[in-house]
Amino acid sequence: MMTRTIHSMQCVEITAPGGPEVLRAVTRRAPVLRDGEVLVKVAAAGVNRPDIIQRRGFYDPPHGVSDLPGLEIAGIIVQTAGDVHHWRVGDEVCALVAGGGYAEYCTVPAPQLLPKPRRLSMIEAAAIPETFFTVWTNVFERGSLKAGETFLVHGGGSGIGTVAIQMAKLMGARVFTTAGSDEKCRACEELGAERAINYQTEDYVAVIKEITQGQGVDVILDMVGGEYLARNIEAMAVDGRHVSIAFLAGHKMEINFMPVMLKRLTLTGSTLRARPIAEKGRIAAALKEKIWPEIEAGRIRPQIFKTFPLAEAAEAHRLLESSIHVGKIVLTT
Repeated sequence: MMTRTIHSMQCVEITAPGGPEVLRAVTRRAPVLRDGEVLVKVAAAGVNRPDIIQRRGFYDPPHGVSDLPGLEIAGIIVQTAGDVHHWRVGDEVCALVAGGGYAEYCTVPAPQLLPKPRRLSMIEAAAIPETFFTVWTNVFERGSLKAGETFLVHGGGSGIGTVAIQMAKLMGARVFTTAGSDEKCRACEELGAERAINYQTEDYVAVIKEITQGQGVDVILDMVGGEYLARNIEAMAVDGRHVSIAFLAGHKMEINFMPVMLKRLTLTGSTLRARPIAEKGRIAAALKEKIWPEIEAGRIRPQIFKTFPLAEAAEAHRLLESSIHVGKIVLTT
């Protein structure tokens, strides 16, 4: 169904590679629907580290995708393409997008849409897609985490970390995490971590070995990279799975492969943005089946640290880069 044509919108663009100051609020033409898409009037958009990498000039959007940053949104459908039949104008939704989220309007491939959970605000719903998609596909699909197994996520205070803790705990795993302060550690334990390890003052490998009686953990979700990979291997159990999703400390490292072979470890990883629409749609369907009932029941919810108006996206980036937050930072339109 089509409604009135929307000609222009407010948005935030990256004027040149650089620091937060290169983000600028501008008026642009609104995006035009393509087959299989809906147009969403954005109420809120999540802020994520890939946005920072794109702003610095190292993470270009896939071909044909908006150059505007922003990978997750929540809002109301205002237009649908003629071949979209399962969504209607007026539906409240949240969605994973490959770009274009920092705007008043954003086009979304229909398979990547999810209904806004009834008990959540638009702000909370906007904090779901990027983190929930990432955790589900990496921890439970690639990492094959099962009930009764042990799980370690680094960066427990991050948007990814706070979701991974809750989701893994909900699925019956023993959950451990690392964080950079005692305050963050307490917050992680309140979310369900059995033990949060302050990496500034403790050796997480030694702590993991102690609390698992020398067995190590079955699955590690790592967004640090660098020297952490070798230490993670040391902290892993026999038949353990290591899943890499980012490299804050660098993507090149040297490791001893002997323990990988002796412990029969699996080292894997993935990115999300460039995956085909059908693959993202499959993940969305799995989330709707497995996780949406838990959100609706109040057993899991995104943690919101702070919100900013869309025009203050630069301040949101500065806060995210400070790493003092616990949970998500969200822009509102």
